Amino acid sequence: MVAFQKAVFLFAALGAFAQQATQPKAPAQPLPFSHRTHAAASLKCAECHPNPDPGDHMTLPATARCMACHATIAKDKPAIQKLAEFAKSKEPIPWARVYTIPAFVFWNHRSHLKAGIECEACHGPVYQMDTLAKVTKVTTMDGCMECHRDKNADTGCGSCHEER
Repeated sequence: MVAFQKAVFLFAALGAFAQQATQPKAPAQPLPFSHRTHAAASLKCAECHPNPDPGDHMTLPATARCMACHATIAKDKPAIQKLAEFAKSKEPIPWARVYTIPAFVFWNHRSHLKAGIECEACHGPVYQMDTLAKVTKVTTMDGCMECHRDKNADTGCGSCHEER
């Protein structure tokens, strides 16, 4: 019986280790930020992450955008007070990027948005995340190729690796 209990314990420990090893690791951020909380307030991705011309990259929210709400909402919380300090100093919040694409890859959010691709397709269920972490393989060639094949999009090298 003891050997069986040890085996069950070892199996459970290995399972927990495997699950922990596959959990996405979120980078340290200068402020705690919950996408879940903000999505529950009915904020849409593009309200905080606009896609200015030429549309290559979505932008991170300007501190003033955050303060438009937080001048009155939760202003007594330490994180919001730190946010207010960033706003007062006119310094952008030094967010750590979660998704990055290699410089040799041409990427354009606008073309994907125009094709009807939802943010969740590449970034996972961000609206359910308290801490943003990389949960998809969107920044890998394999991830991009898989999605392009699924959507019958161009899979030729020049569509991503051609200087524009």
